[in-house]
Amino acid sequence: MTVVDAGGSGGAAVGGALVLQFGDRREEIPAGSTFVLGRSADLSFDENQYVHRRFLEIEQREGIWRLTNVGSGLTASVASADGMAQSWLAPGASMPLVFATTVVMFTAGSTTYEFSLTAESPFYEVSTLWSQPSGGAGVADLLSPMQRILLTALAEPMLRLNVPGAAELPDLDHAAHRLRWSFEKLERRVGSLCDKFSRRGIRGLQRDAEGRLPDSARSRLVEHAVGARIVTADDLEVLDAFIAQDALVGVGS
Repeated sequence: MTVVDAGGSGGAAVGGALVLQFGDRREEIPAGSTFVLGRSADLSFDENQYVHRRFLEIEQREGIWRLTNVGSGLTASVASADGMAQSWLAPGASMPLVFATTVVMFTAGSTTYEFSLTAESPFYEVSTLWSQPSGGAGVADLLSPMQRILLTALAEPMLRLNVPGAAELPDLDHAAHRLRWSFEKLERRVGSLCDKFSRRGIRGLQRDAEGRLPDSARSRLVEHAVGARIVTADDLEVLDAFIAQDALVGVGS
């Protein structure tokens, strides 16, 4: 971590500290400093060869904290704590951290990581709960009950985390077995979900000219669904009930 004078000729840094929470690690980043996440950085993911040596850089400039993707291949999903504002941070992109708490997720290999950043002096605070305008419908409102169950199954390891951390996402074979579906049925329904989100303007889920989804579509789908609070830990009860009921039907048939 690098500490610089962010206060100009006057001296003291301004804007307050930033608190990073990842699993059981809590890191207070002092005002006027730079903090790097990566395989060989201030917060190290050295056990995962798919993470860049330097991936995400947190830096305070003129009193404003910024998050920059200094990697070359990985992307990150960035959302407000309530999930109502979300962005996609591509390599080379940078964004200000204006909310009281910002949630960041990214996937490297088969592991999805989540951490939170809480500002001591946020530039923007939501005083009332955001909601859809009257008559408006978000993506969550357009999902069928079965699509919500599928999304919950794909995101289950992330939803069972008590605090932001790392989780291995299930591959499609595992998810199909858990839902007692054929692989082809699951693959078809995941594709339909990706298409629905893509039509709503969610980046990273677009098919190519030959109709193929990107390899990262499943993880991107989970990152968006969890970050935007389309599925939450409350949905796990419905998933468990569906699986238990399906298992009973299977035994009785």
